Amino acid sequence: MADCLSQDIKKYDNQIKSIEQEIYRLQLKLTKLKNKKSELEKEYNLSKSFDKSAEDQYKGTNFPWYSKVENVLKDTFKLKEFRPMQLAAINATLSKKDLLLLMPTGGGKSLCYQLPALVGHGMTLVVSPLLSLIEDQQIGLKKLGIHSRSINSSTSKENKKLVNDYLSKGTKPAIKLLYVTPEWLSKSKLFKSYLQKCHGLGNLERIAIDEVHCCSQWGHDFRPDYQFLSLLKDMFHDVPIIGLTATATLSVLFDVQNMLNIKGCLILRTSFNRPNLFYQVVPKPQQNQESITYLENLIKNDFKGQSGIIYALSIKDTEELSESLRNRGIKARPYHANLEPELRRKVHEKWLNDEYQVVVATVAFGMGIDKPDVRFVIHHSLPKSMESLYQESGRAGRDGKRSRCIVMYRFNDYFRGSAIINSKTEEKKLRSVLEYCLDSSTCRRKLIATHFDEKWEQKECDRMCDNCKEESTIVWYNITSVCKYIYSIIDKAQTQEVNLTLLKLLDIWYKGGDKNLRVENLSMPKVERQHAEIIVAYLLMKGYLMDYKSYTAYATNCYIQKGRDCYLTENTVIEMPISSSINLRGLLKRSSSGDESDSKVIKID
Repeated sequence: MADCLSQDIKKYDNQIKSIEQEIYRLQLKLTKLKNKKSELEKEYNLSKSFDKSAEDQYKGTNFPWYSKVENVLKDTFKLKEFRPMQLAAINATLSKKDLLLLMPTGGGKSLCYQLPALVGHGMTLVVSPLLSLIEDQQIGLKKLGIHSRSINSSTSKENKKLVNDYLSKGTKPAIKLLYVTPEWLSKSKLFKSYLQKCHGLGNLERIAIDEVHCCSQWGHDFRPDYQFLSLLKDMFHDVPIIGLTATATLSVLFDVQNMLNIKGCLILRTSFNRPNLFYQVVPKPQQNQESITYLENLIKNDFKGQSGIIYALSIKDTEELSESLRNRGIKARPYHANLEPELRRKVHEKWLNDEYQVVVATVAFGMGIDKPDVRFVIHHSLPKSMESLYQESGRAGRDGKRSRCIVMYRFNDYFRGSAIINSKTEEKKLRSVLEYCLDSSTCRRKLIATHFDEKWEQKECDRMCDNCKEESTIVWYNITSVCKYIYSIIDKAQTQEVNLTLLKLLDIWYKGGDKNLRVENLSMPKVERQHAEIIVAYLLMKGYLMDYKSYTAYATNCYIQKGRDCYLTENTVIEMPISSSINLRGLLKRSSSGDESDSKVIKID
């Protein structure tokens, strides 16, 4: 009797569990559908801002100020012609239109508010995120004979008085460009009162917000003080705003429009494509010394005597990597936030003057880096987002000459990056970089363009990325059995209350590590260990596995467990696309050439 009841209870338990899993799956599907609907609504609302007829309207030369604009371009800025979209942006802001301008790194965004400032009668207030960036802008303007001012906590009393007198009384000399940080604007009540007086005198002509994506919590460089800028339109409702960025998705643009109270403003965007940049992803060796050797050979052979940047994950990495390269005869120096400001300035200056060949940097070496002949940008670890990848790699080749943008990919670096992020948004952004690195077939340019909601045809790449250059066939491998093997390892580890890192999981799978965690009758995989990492990464990316964090007083550790989003049933088939140049021995595969429904499944020994 008891046995029958026990079996009935177990049967109902299984049914309940199955229904709960189905409910959870449907809840996930509902959430995804709601998110997709929200994204489409944003896209629909933003499509009204991407007004092609308005864009064409402002490209013209039939404006009363055009002759003056052309003279300032040639006589003051020493330029022969405008780059794409510059004239449209200048005409729009001179027409007192609110405007968001998206232009790739090195595309000439600054000219779009600097030139109008010299054409108009009043002052342009420029909000810029970094003092170092402001200093670089002012140095560049000074070389052209253009006088500008900045005000911040370190400004002398004499200069503060000069600025405040102009703002409050309109005294001469007039200020055409005034640079401030968002922190100064939000915290100095006295400055805001002077700014209101300037507006009252009719001298506040426009507000330019550089790196405007910093306004958005969805942006990759969110700055809390940028949120104060939402009050600017309330304070100065008739003053046009021009926001500038090189990296913003539709979600970020929608967020920025709402935050700045400029809903439906004109959006001008040039293509994100930088045709002279060659994008590639290379396997990062497991051993550190092998990684150093790869970089040494690359710099000494491919980039002999040429300037470059290597981005590393941590301050410690920049110090160790630059020292290792110096020991191998390469003029490399670290750059990070913990260096004294004077030392950072010297490293930057000597690199600009080609006294140092390579700067090994954290993301602190970022905005305002304007060296035209950078021939290579290498990410030694995964960048934190696709926006970071695009912006940091975009510091290469600003002179228009061929340059290379390389990501050194190792799956374990994903967990290193994941350990230092603190939100679901940041996690999602890092995951998008993982997907970029794992894709061995799609044009890199197309992947970047898709992320930024731009349509790009793969054939237009002109073989300027590794995937287009290699033209390898894509093979679909059946990795269902591998997922089941990994689940059995995870199940056994959980019964013993053991957390699995990537390293520990692979050790057990390859019959190493703790013998008590090995699964009986589980054969050692025939695929190479580095290819096993690719499979684990793909399963994580598709939700069959997930990473979770454990916190101690000294560190954050990342572990692997079964995914909550996906369940394996008897009918589940998991297929992974991968380049034919990689042979996953022992797994089923089918070629993707032709109609996939006609593909044959064969086993590779």
